[in-house]
Amino acid sequence: MADGPRLWAVVGATGTGKSDLSLDLAEQLRSRGEPAEIVNADAMQLYRGMDIGTAKLPVDERRGVPHHMLDVLAVTEDAAVASYQPKARTIIDGLLNAGSHAILVGGSGLYVSSVIYDFRFPPRDAALRADLEARLAAEGVGALYDELRAADPATAERVDPRNGRRVVRALEVALLGDAGHGAALPDEPTLWRETSIVGLAMERAALVERLDVRVERMWADGILAETEALRRAGIEEGRTASRAIGYAQALAQLAGEKSEAEAIAETQALTRRYARRQVSWFRRYAQTRWLDAETARARDITG
Repeated sequence: MADGPRLWAVVGATGTGKSDLSLDLAEQLRSRGEPAEIVNADAMQLYRGMDIGTAKLPVDERRGVPHHMLDVLAVTEDAAVASYQPKARTIIDGLLNAGSHAILVGGSGLYVSSVIYDFRFPPRDAALRADLEARLAAEGVGALYDELRAADPATAERVDPRNGRRVVRALEVALLGDAGHGAALPDEPTLWRETSIVGLAMERAALVERLDVRVERMWADGILAETEALRRAGIEEGRTASRAIGYAQALAQLAGEKSEAEAIAETQALTRRYARRQVSWFRRYAQTRWLDAETARARDITG
């Protein structure tokens, strides 16, 4: 391993212990006299006030390790990977230039990829986007998805046909003549800079059990009260934050549309599905050193 500060990435499905391992890694590096700081790559942890449902580490549990890109958005704002990428890279460049390791941590695959790989974002057209959003409201997501499938079948295969926001964006890109945009990694992605990528893996049954318990704990810890506060802060005005797994279900419970049991069960099912997608995404990272999530230690990484 090369001497001097470097970029690390700790990846894996939700619930595999990425936060704890990143803190262990930072502490081990610092014990050797090498400064290290953490950069968040979880899209929902960008939001202020979304703590319980995102498993965001409280300040007093961060072991004195500086964290970046947490609590940088209001819930009324849209999280966008195209704006996240340059901000995260600027922070990482600053840390490395100052002689500190940078540890990128998160389970949002596109956000991680946008930082560590040479990742190009497709063009935007505000007028076209507004027209497509108006059509989404008038015609429904199905009509736009059918158009996307006709214009760019490969991208349509990668986009959730129920996610209106994603379908609109994919169709915007296709209509601008830039098919195959960024919904997936290139077949052979190139690293932005030298990066040590560590992945945490867990046997499926054990992960499912852990995730189900984690969701139950979210409700026990007060996600409903947290969501009520976020509702007063305008979360329902935000297209991204209001759809976050857990918060969307808590909002439905507050509105009387779901019972608590229904909200918890739906959150568990969606979390399991999300974890499967994360595993599939990160498994494509050819440079990754995979570790058992239940036994991984920082010394396994640094030697």
